[in-house]
Amino acid sequence: MSPSSIVTAAPPPATTQPAARATTQARATARPRPAARPRATTRAAAARSAEVEAELRLDPRSFRVLTGDRPTGPLHLGHYFGTLQNRVRLQDLGADVLVLVADYQVITDRDTGGALPDHVLGLVADNLAVGLDPGRATIFAHSQVGALNQLMLPFLSLLSVAEVGRNPTVKEEFAATGGQAMSALMFTYPVHQAADILACRANLVPVGQDQLPHVELTRTVARRFNERYSPQRPFFQPPDALLGAVPLLPGLDGQKMSKSRGNAIPLSATETETARLIRGARTDALRHISYDPSGRPAVAGLVLLAAMCQRRAPAAVAEEIGSGGAARLKAIVTDAVNEHLRPVRARRRELAADRGYLQAVLRRGNDQAAALAEDTLDSVRKLMRMTY
Repeated sequence: MSPSSIVTAAPPPATTQPAARATTQARATARPRPAARPRATTRAAAARSAEVEAELRLDPRSFRVLTGDRPTGPLHLGHYFGTLQNRVRLQDLGADVLVLVADYQVITDRDTGGALPDHVLGLVADNLAVGLDPGRATIFAHSQVGALNQLMLPFLSLLSVAEVGRNPTVKEEFAATGGQAMSALMFTYPVHQAADILACRANLVPVGQDQLPHVELTRTVARRFNERYSPQRPFFQPPDALLGAVPLLPGLDGQKMSKSRGNAIPLSATETETARLIRGARTDALRHISYDPSGRPAVAGLVLLAAMCQRRAPAAVAEEIGSGGAARLKAIVTDAVNEHLRPVRARRRELAADRGYLQAVLRRGNDQAAALAEDTLDSVRKLMRMTY
């Protein structure tokens, strides 16, 4: 996922809704692309991803992209550089971008949704603030698209318990329970993701390497459905994975940036809050600043953050700081982050102040996604001879 320039967009007038829906419906009939052969290795997946990137530039309108986030709290800089900028890039290329607010997935590993309404609208605001245009992209919520969730039932019949259990996310979550019971919803999490993708007939899913097994499971579901119910004319196109090209941005403690770890800088943070978070970031005892991700992960993470905000090479940032030490490093990172995010944050404040507009964007996206999913479910029922 190559970083793109930040694009901000004003709220579209109400008259853009029919155009947006017409665009979505027109793209649903776009000519199908040949499905890629199954890929068993990361190298093969990377090669295919490079091919897809080239195809995107030649014919972006033949792609429908599905991406999304769990609304468990504010999105942060890891999301911004890792996924949000790429969504805007794909939108601006001309691909049909759908963003899923995965609210049902919030309850896979927690007893309550907590402040779910605020988190859902906050996620909508984050996506719009970085440049997603609701007149060109569709933002929708899991719980509001019934047909999508119903597709899980036939899809579950196409997989064995062992196959689902081998998924890395399921295995990691099971290990994290410490021997406690894992919810069935968490166990079927990968199948729910397959339903997300296939319900919308998406043919491209931006992911990191650790998420490739999810896309591969979706491809398995698509192939098996075609073999069982539509062998003469395959109905589902197995989606391709688009691997990110942006380096993984560590958190303020040198570990993976995560909301749950408390080591992230939210997009919604003020400049003062950002400065406080960076002042508390972990470094090391060496005064000379260098870019050494393996040997000095905490320092390297801060250098990389400044470099990404300034669109420079990390080594050049480290060389500029030199023997300035951690204080100089943190000052440069703070200035870089605040300057880079200033227009995004200003736009987000405007959006957050208009809750009604955010709700309208989400309702419109829910309607558009529901139309796609209902059409898919209707076709699935016909192919399964379940129309009576």
